[in-house]
Amino acid sequence: MSMKVVKMKFLPIAFDSIGVRSMASLLRTPYHCIFIDPAVALAPRRYGIPPTKLEKYAQQLARERIMMAAEKCDVIFVSHYHYDHHPRPHDDEMYEKIFRDKIVFAKNPNENVNFSAKKRGYVFTKKVERLCKKLFWADGVIFDDVEFSPAVWHGNENSRVGFVVMMFVSDGKVDFLYGSDAQSLGDDNAKNWVISKNPDIMVIDGFPTNFIGWRISQQNFDKASANLFEVLEKTKVKEILMDHHAIRDLNYREKLKPLFDLAKSKNKKLLTLAEYIGLENLLLEGYRKELAAETYNPKKEIDEIHEYIVDLIEKF
Repeated sequence: MSMKVVKMKFLPIAFDSIGVRSMASLLRTPYHCIFIDPAVALAPRRYGIPPTKLEKYAQQLARERIMMAAEKCDVIFVSHYHYDHHPRPHDDEMYEKIFRDKIVFAKNPNENVNFSAKKRGYVFTKKVERLCKKLFWADGVIFDDVEFSPAVWHGNENSRVGFVVMMFVSDGKVDFLYGSDAQSLGDDNAKNWVISKNPDIMVIDGFPTNFIGWRISQQNFDKASANLFEVLEKTKVKEILMDHHAIRDLNYREKLKPLFDLAKSKNKKLLTLAEYIGLENLLLEGYRKELAAETYNPKKEIDEIHEYIVDLIEKF
């Protein structure tokens, strides 16, 4: 396939910093337009409270954007089998809009998976095979200008939630890396792969600091932080786009202050995906108590964000 003269472009479509669990993004390369992890979900419980009406509304709008954005793409990448990274099996409309006649690269559901991912991957495979042009396992594969990592842990080594696949693309001028749910690169194999790729721009999900001390140990946080610090020290990365798990903690900036300080000292930008596209963060999940009590009503902001990103999709 011949290379087109196309400047690499990256556009987040749905993400935690605008109120939904997702890392759905478009990436245009000289060869392809790739849709990364086209799905959206909500926390089933936060503070013991189920999703609120406004969160469900934001999810509905994000779902619409994802299906709209899929029309731009010829390649779909699914990094692992969590429902904020691939659609739930009952959502036939999403599967039809996203995967019909597309080339699909997905995490191998038969190797380096836990039991849940193996089951979900089996269902995903059966649905997608009937729709897509071709389905490939992504783990460790190179496809034109896209390189997929071997499977790495979803967070620290021996994580109970299994494995993910990362992605790297270079157009000769910009080196872009998508880290999926490697959670601040707590796995040394993830860290070493990122350092070997030496990206200019890196999308990572950050560490889930709200879990420290009850679901995740302080030791794991310290290890992941040290790995991410090493990446900032040893690579030319200029922009670190950190979203997803990290910013579900309303105090993430305070808890990750050493990381922000290091980035500043190295003249590197550390941004959420909302901030990257010029928006203010809208952390709906973190404010679920207030949303449930109806003491906080950001419907106007949700609508404005949706219209803003729809416009960016149309221009992409």
